Amino acid sequence: MMNRVVAYSTNATIKILQQPSNPEWIETAIANLDTILLDHSHCERKAAGAAINLMFRYPAHQKLVRQLTAIAQEELSHFDQVNQWLEKRNITLAALNSPPYFAQLKSQVRHPEPDRLIDLLLVLAIIEARSHERLGLIGEYCPDAELAKFYRSLMASEARHYGIYWLLASEYSDRPTVQRRLAELGEYESSILATMHPEPRLHS
Repeated sequence: MMNRVVAYSTNATIKILQQPSNPEWIETAIANLDTILLDHSHCERKAAGAAINLMFRYPAHQKLVRQLTAIAQEELSHFDQVNQWLEKRNITLAALNSPPYFAQLKSQVRHPEPDRLIDLLLVLAIIEARSHERLGLIGEYCPDAELAKFYRSLMASEARHYGIYWLLASEYSDRPTVQRRLAELGEYESSILATMHPEPRLHS
């Protein structure tokens, strides 16, 4: 059992998140690194798919399409990199049960436009911010120095992604409205993570 983590400096720089991860999460993640790596692969693929889906839904939003094209390409690059780690550790790329995190966050998306677009962008910003925090935690506590270095190398892009999603949301509504909605969704996201999923996942 690793020493219990009592504070995270990472969260201090992530204003998008309302609460830091439960210290028990990093303990579970480090004890189940192979499963976390496999789930991470799925998360990178889904992140690329989410960016592409937004481009298809809003093709007339030129700035959005341009910036999300770059995000999708980077997420697919990360997907390939994580898969190389799976091969290195002899982990078979296979299906995993998804935690309720993504579905529950998506359930908060409003339907009328432009609220729907703003909520989708902010939900993705929150997911990327949580990924940034948790990849940093793995990078800090992972006992495999090479794998820890790999996780730290991903943090800058995750931070850039959540910043892009937040800025895009601000393109389609005034900043105070975006900030209020972000706070609401961020509070809900924290409530989802208040009860840990029984299976180790990157977002659980």
